[in-house]
Parts: sequence; structure tokens; C-alpha cells
Amino acid sequence: MTASLENYQKSVLNAFLNKEGRLKNIPSQKKKKLVVLEYLVQQLDDNQTYTEREINEFIKKYHEDFCTIRREFIVNGYMDREDGNYKKRDESLWTNWQELK
Repeated sequence: MTASLENYQKSVLNAFLNKEGRLKNIPSQKKKKLVVLEYLVQQLDDNQTYTEREINEFIKKYHEDFCTIRREFIVNGYMDREDGNYKKRDESLWTNWQELK
């Protein structure tokens, strides 16, 4: 990642995360939202399968609107859902915020 992309990522995370690491709000701009979603999903274990309840509890540590964030994880390719279980996808399959303008 280039220095300018790293700086953008840091500035977005600083703007949307409080001192405790919780989301102040969910960004409305797609690129910023993807930066935040990527940060959140990177906190999950790569090869672990999570129940819906476990994903909800994980998201609640960062924001109360777990339904929206869980859905965004799926829609943007960060996670797969099968039979109520969630698994982090390979990073190469994620929606790439670095390519957005």
C-alpha cells in the first residue's frame, strides 16, 4: 500500500473511531465505509467459523447497529454466510477500497 493510501486509511479510522476503538458512526461514503469495514473484519480470526450470535457480539463491541454492519460484511465480500454461520473470506475476494476514487 502506498504512503498516501496508508495516510488516507489512518485519517478515516481516526475520524470514525473514538479513543476506545468504537465506531462513532457508520460512514455514508462508500470508500470510507469500506476502510472501516476492512478494519473491523481484520480483527476476526482467519479460519474460524462464527455463529450469527458470535458475529453480533463481536460487532456490538464496535457499534450497536450490528445488523447493518453484518450485512455490509456479506455484501462487500468480507465474509460468507452459510446455514447461519459466518466465515471471513480471503482478502483477495474483498471489495477493494484502494481502487475507489
